[in-house]
Amino acid sequence: MIKQPRLALATLAAAIVASSTPQAQGSTEPASEIALPVIVVTADPIGGRTTDELIQPISVVAGAELDRRREATLGALLDGLPGVANADFGPGVGRPTIRGQQGSRVKVLEDGLGTADVSGEGADHAIAIDPARADQIEVFRGSSTLAYGSGAAGGVVNVRTRRFNPEFAQVPGVRGEVSYGANGKDRQGYVALDLPVTDDVVIRADASRRRSNDFDIDGFQQSGQTEGRRGKLVNSSISTDAYSLTGLLRRDWGFVGAGVSRWETDYGIPENFDARPRELGGQSDEFERVFADYNRFDLRGELRQPFAGIEAVRFKLAYTEFEQDEVEFQFARTPEGGELEEAVVEAVFENDELDLRIELVPEPIAQWRSVLGFQYSQRDFEADDPRGGDRTFYVRPTTTRTAALFVVGERPVDFGRIEVGARIERERASADDVIGSRVDGVTLPEGDFLALPEDPGNRTFTPFSLSAGAIVELGAAHHLRAAITRAERAPSPEQLYAFGRHSAAGTFEVGDVTLGNERYVNFELGVDRHAGPLRYEVSIFYNRVDDFIFLQSEDDGTGSPVAVNDIGNRAGEGAAASCAPGEGGLCRLRNQFVFNKQADAEFWGGEIAAVADIVNGATPVSLRFSADSVRGNLRRGGNLPRITPVRVGIGIDARFGELDISADYRRVFKQNRTGDAEDRTSGYNMLSLDLTWNPAAFAAAELFLRARNLLDEDGRQHQSFFKDESPIIGRAFIGGVRFHLGG
Repeated sequence: MIKQPRLALATLAAAIVASSTPQAQGSTEPASEIALPVIVVTADPIGGRTTDELIQPISVVAGAELDRRREATLGALLDGLPGVANADFGPGVGRPTIRGQQGSRVKVLEDGLGTADVSGEGADHAIAIDPARADQIEVFRGSSTLAYGSGAAGGVVNVRTRRFNPEFAQVPGVRGEVSYGANGKDRQGYVALDLPVTDDVVIRADASRRRSNDFDIDGFQQSGQTEGRRGKLVNSSISTDAYSLTGLLRRDWGFVGAGVSRWETDYGIPENFDARPRELGGQSDEFERVFADYNRFDLRGELRQPFAGIEAVRFKLAYTEFEQDEVEFQFARTPEGGELEEAVVEAVFENDELDLRIELVPEPIAQWRSVLGFQYSQRDFEADDPRGGDRTFYVRPTTTRTAALFVVGERPVDFGRIEVGARIERERASADDVIGSRVDGVTLPEGDFLALPEDPGNRTFTPFSLSAGAIVELGAAHHLRAAITRAERAPSPEQLYAFGRHSAAGTFEVGDVTLGNERYVNFELGVDRHAGPLRYEVSIFYNRVDDFIFLQSEDDGTGSPVAVNDIGNRAGEGAAASCAPGEGGLCRLRNQFVFNKQADAEFWGGEIAAVADIVNGATPVSLRFSADSVRGNLRRGGNLPRITPVRVGIGIDARFGELDISADYRRVFKQNRTGDAEDRTSGYNMLSLDLTWNPAAFAAAELFLRARNLLDEDGRQHQSFFKDESPIIGRAFIGGVRFHLGG
C-alpha cells in the first residue's frame, strides 16, 4: 500500500518528465514507429483538431476502451479517468465530478448540446442520457466556459452518438449489445439500425432497455450501522428505456439531420429501509423513488463554403420537455417487513428548454484559424410540491434566458501554436412570486431569522471569459502545454431561489437571491509524450475562485449536520417545539439543513496518465498507470466539502490470439480533509477484470465478461452527497455479447 500518495505522484511526475530527453528514454526505437490513434474531438469549437492538437487537457474514450468501460450511468463509465470521479447516489445516479467540481458546474452535452435535464439541481438526479448510445465520449478537464458558457466552469463532458454522423455505408447495418449482471440481476440491451434510403439519405433508429433488482453490497447500508439487514442496497433497483429516430441528408454542400428521442427511468434512492418493528431490527419505514422522462427534438447541420471567405457554418438546435416526479412510499411496520400504506408524489420537477447554437468558421486570415459563435437558450424550470397551494416548493418557477457571443482562434508560431478566445453572455433569471407558502422562513446558523422572500425579483448577469494558451513543440514526440483562463459563472436557479424541502435528497435547501457571479482564474501546465513505446500526459493546475458558491451544512455541536422538519423548523422551534419522541408529521426532523454560501476558494492538483508497450508483435502487452489529486479549500480557512480523494491506479492489457485481457487495480485513499459537518471516508481498493473473445469464425460478434469490485470492498465515494446512505455495490460479474452486422 502506498503510504505517501503526494510523494508517489511527485516522484513519478519527475521520472516521466525526465524521460522527455533522448538520454532518459531508455529506448532506441524511433518515436514515429508507435503512435496513438488519431481521434478528432467533435466538441472542439474550431473543429477538425485531434487530442494531440488541443491545449486544454482532454480525455477521449472511444473504440475498445469505450466498450470495456461501458456502464449504465455516465459517471460510472468515466470514473477513474484522470481527474474524473463518479458522484453516485446508488446505481441509478452517476454524475461526473471533474477536479472536485460537479453538478451545475460540469456541462454534459449530447452531440454538442446540453442534456436539458435537472441533474444539476440535485445530487439524487440522474443525467438524462443513454451511455449505450455513445460512440465517443470527450471530457474537457477544467473550465470550458469559452465555448459552452458559465455552466462549464468545472469542465465539459460531450457524448457523441452516431445519429448525426454524415458518414454511412450503402448497405443496412445493425449493431448492439446484450448483457446480464449477476449482482442485482442487471439486464441490459441495446440495438441500433442504419437504413440507407438512397446514396445520400439514411434513417437511423436505436432503442435500449435496463432492468435490475436491488444490488448486493458488502456489509451494512448505513454508515455506522451495526444491526438490521446487511448485504443489500435496499431500494436500488432501476428501470430505464431510451429510443431515438433520426433522418439525415448529406450532399456536397454539407448535411442536415433531424431526430426525435425519448428517455424514461424509474430508479430508487437507496434507503436504509426495513419496516419491521424496531425491536426486530427495523430501520426506516419509507423510501423514495424517482420517475423521470423527456421528449426531445434535435436539428443538426453543416454548410460547407456557403459564402466567399467562409469555410463552414454549423448549426445545432434542441428542444426538450423534461419532467421528474419524486414519490415517497410509506409503509406500516409488520414482522414480515412492512405493508404499503400509500405512495405520495412529494415533488415535481419540470424543465422545458430550447438551445440554439450557430458557429461560423471563416477561412484562415494571417494563418489564424478561428470560429465565431452565437448561442441562445431559454429554460423554464420549477420544482414544486403538487399536494396543494399551501404546501412548500423546492425551487420556485423560474425562466432563464441566456444569449452569448464567443470567438476562439489559433495560429502556428515558430515554437508551436498559440490559442486565444473570449466569450460574453447576458443571462436573465425571472422568478415567480410565491404568496401564502407554509414555509415562513428559517433560522440561520447565526441565529437570525430569514423570511421566505415572496417577491425575489429578477436577476441579470453578464459573465465574461477570456483565455490564452500555447503548445510548445519539444521535439517530434513531446509537447509542453500552458494556458490561463479567466472565467465567470452565473448562479444557477436553485442556488438563487431554492427555499424548501428536496424530498428524495433528504435536504432542506435555502438559496440566496443576492448571490453574484463566481470568478475563476485557472492556470494549467502540462507535458506529454504522444508517440513511442512510452506515452504519457502530466498536468498540474491551480484554480483561484472569487465568490465560490457551495452548499454548507450547519454543525449541531456534535459533528453532525442540523436537521429540520418539512417546513424548516429546528428542534424546539415552530411546529417541532413540543414534539414527543417518535411522533410523525412535522415532528420528524428528517431533512439535512443546507444553505448556499459564497466565499473565496481555491482548487489545485495534478493528474498523470501513462502507457508503456512492453511487448509488441502477435501477443502485445501494455502497462498503464494513472494518478490524480485535487485539493479544495476556502481561502479564509477550512476545506470544501465532497472533494475527491487521491487515487492511484495500475493496469495491464494483453492479447492472446482471439482473447483480449485487461486487469485494473485502483487505490482510493481516505479523505479526512472534510468540510463543516461532513464525515470522513476510509480508503478502499478496486480490482476489475475484462475478457473479450473475438472468434474468427464469427467476426460479427464478440463475447465479453466484466468483473467489478472483485475484492468485494465496502467503499464510500467521498464526492457523493449521500455517501453515508449508499456504499459502492459489491462484487459483480457481467457477461454479454456485442454484435455488428452489415454497414
